[in-house]
Parts: sequence; C-alpha cells; structure tokens
Amino acid sequence: MKTRSLRTRLIIIILTPLLLIAVGLAVLEFRGTTERAGEIFDRGLLSAALAISRDVALSGGDALSPDTRRLISDTSGGELFYHVFAPDGVFVTGYATPPRPPSAVPMTEAEPLFYDAIYQGRDVRALRFQDAATLDGFTGIFTISVWQDMGVRASFVTTVVSRTIAVLLLLVLSVALIVWFGVRLGLRPLLELEDAIARRTPSDLTPIRRPVPTEAQGIVATLNALLDRVARRISSKDEFISNAAHQLRNPIAGVLALAEAVESAPTRAASKARSAELVAAAREATHLTNQLLSFERAKGSDTAQPRAVLDLAALCQTVISRFEGGSSLCVDHVQVILDAPTGPVCVSGDDLMVQEALLNLLTNAVLHGGRDVSRIVLRLTADGDVARLEVRDNGIGIAPEDRTLAVGRFSQPKAGPGTGLGLPIAARVMENHGGRLTIAECDQGACIVLELPLAELA
Repeated sequence: MKTRSLRTRLIIIILTPLLLIAVGLAVLEFRGTTERAGEIFDRGLLSAALAISRDVALSGGDALSPDTRRLISDTSGGELFYHVFAPDGVFVTGYATPPRPPSAVPMTEAEPLFYDAIYQGRDVRALRFQDAATLDGFTGIFTISVWQDMGVRASFVTTVVSRTIAVLLLLVLSVALIVWFGVRLGLRPLLELEDAIARRTPSDLTPIRRPVPTEAQGIVATLNALLDRVARRISSKDEFISNAAHQLRNPIAGVLALAEAVESAPTRAASKARSAELVAAAREATHLTNQLLSFERAKGSDTAQPRAVLDLAALCQTVISRFEGGSSLCVDHVQVILDAPTGPVCVSGDDLMVQEALLNLLTNAVLHGGRDVSRIVLRLTADGDVARLEVRDNGIGIAPEDRTLAVGRFSQPKAGPGTGLGLPIAARVMENHGGRLTIAECDQGACIVLELPLAELA
C-alpha cells in the first residue's frame, strides 16, 4: 500500500473541509442572492407601475414622461413591458395583451399582485396593480400590468454568485499553495534531522542533540531512548561474548589436551583412562555451552510475547522429575520435597524458561551446598497477588556478604564446580516475567526465593 506524503495528507486534511465550507457558502449565497434579487426586481416593477399610473393620469393616457420611459427601458438591467386598461375594460396604453395571472390568486384593490407567468413562450415576472385615477373626466379604478423577462433576474443572480464563487476558489487555491510550499519550510528541521542521522556511522549510538520543533520532540526522545537501549544491549552482548570466550577457553583447551593425550597414550589401558577424562571434560564444556545459551535466551526473551497460564505446583513436580531422572549429577543422596497447596497456583509465563530457572536452582543447591547437602525443599505459597516459591537446602549456605557475588555472571563466592550462571539465569527469567529472585536469611543452608505475579483467570 502506497503511503501518501505528509504534504499531500495536509492538503487533503485542510482543503477537504475548506472545500465543503466553500460549497456551503456558495449555496447560501445563491439562495440569498436569489431572494434579494426577487425583492429588488419586485420593487422595480412596483415603482414602474406607480410611475405609469401617475403619467397616465397626468397625460390622459397619451404619453409617458421621459423619466418613466428610462425606468421602463432599463430597470435593473432589463426592459419592462406594461399594459393599462380602464374600469370599463377599454385599452388605454402599453402592450396589447398582458400575461394572465393564475386564476386561483384573488385580486384585491388594496394590494399589488406579483405572479409568475408565461409571455410569448418565455417565463416572466409580472405585477398587476389597481389604482384610482381620473381620465378625460372619468374617475375609476384603472388596472396597470407590468412584467419583465425572468432571464434578467437569472443573469443578475449568476453574475453575483459567480463573483462569490471566484473569490472562494481563489481563497482555496491560495490556501493550497501556502500549504504546498509552507509544509516544506515547516519540515526543514525534520529533513535536517534525517540528514544528520543518515550521516552517522553504525557505531555512533549517542543521543540526538539537535534542536527540533515541539511536535517532533517526542519522536526524538523516543528515538534517543531506543538508541540508548540498543547501545546498552550491544554493550551487554560484547561483554557476554568476551566473558563467554574467556569461560570457554579453559574447557576447550582441556578437551584438546586430553584428546592429544588419548592420541599419544602408550598403552590401551592409558588410552581408555584418558578417554574417560576426555568425555568428562567434553560434558563439562557442553554444560557450560548450554548454560551460556540458556542465559542468553533468558536475557533476550521478549516480555511482549503472549504467554501461557502455568500451574506452578505441577511445573515444580515436572522439574523435580527431570532433576532426579535426567541430571548428570549424582543426586541419589539428595531428597527433593515439594510443599505446595492442594489447589493450583497459576502464573503467566514461558514454561520452558521457568523450568530452566528452577532446574538451575536445584543444580546449584547440589553443586554449592557442600558434601553434606541431603535435602532440598520447594515451598510454594500464594500471598495476595504474588506466587512465592522458596528453594531451601540444608547445605553450607551463602554468607550475606557473598549474595551480590552469587547472582553475578561467571562469579562464585567460593571456587568450585559449575559455570557461575545458575542464579543469574534464574534471576533473569524472573525479571522477564515481572517477578524477582532474592536470597533470604535462613538458619541452615541457602534459601532462594522466587516471586511471580499470579495469573488473572477468567
């Protein structure tokens, strides 16, 4: 679908109502001019009838005065026709046959009668007027008829309305030209902004500091916020890649060294022993790689994506089964207990990522809880609109001063097995789901608390 330019859109938005207003004004002007023309021409007919009545009385019907003749010959731009007959029906002066009024219209002596009629095949406006006069010693009511071609009125209305329409069209055209050329001037700051952005290099993600109109400040602010998020995301990616490369260097070097040792083993028994060490090193490298991928996926998950409603109690039971049946760790001596309500505790989230977070917490408890860790308790409760899950073990625990270090990437309070990504993965998953991970105080062992908002169920 082709998008119109801003200039075209503004012209359409401004000129469409302006044209409608102009059409409305033209219609009103036509009606008003038609009414005013009727009043003006009717008054002209009446003035002519009165002048003719006066001249007939003064001259005995023989002649009209020069002023009256000028009035008849050019009244409001057109010639008038007239007819006068006496009370006994005798023709006095004027044209022989006046237009007949409608038969349904009564004629009274007191009021002049205006009517539309047809005279010699043309539409005319006529006036029949009765007046008392004396002619050659005879006194009575004389009837004066005056009429004029309707084309004169139509021409007058057309002239006046045409001038009005011309003025309106000139106004609309002027506005269109002003908008057409004015929009380009108004958009000049935005065009300069576009040019400045186009000249930037891909690595230049600094905020835009150029002055822009008030209407564009929101766009620039949003763009600056986007640039800031992109810059922080790229910085985070660079840091992650650097850390990942550093963490993978030693396991890969160990795998290579063990592979070379297998190749150069002097005996079959030595080769088999070194092969077992090689497999263990490869598993460690694989585990680290999977942890790195899990952390990156947790960090990059989109919170705007629709999520399913999860029963956290059932999900915990699934994670426990995975941990006990498919873990590469020896967990036969560790008892995992789930303490959950009888009813469902539902949250909205990504099933796989939440399982990954819980699985990492169970693995961490075994790896860093010490040799004496034998029990892990998952206690699930619903507190208000928040689901709270405590993962508590009976190991050596985490000292208060080491908690910040424990949730940092690739860091451990004490040297030991693992990748240093278990807690960071779980913390990131919680953040992406609108929750949080905290390390709570406890009498024995470590207590990791996960909080997630409860799902709204229909």
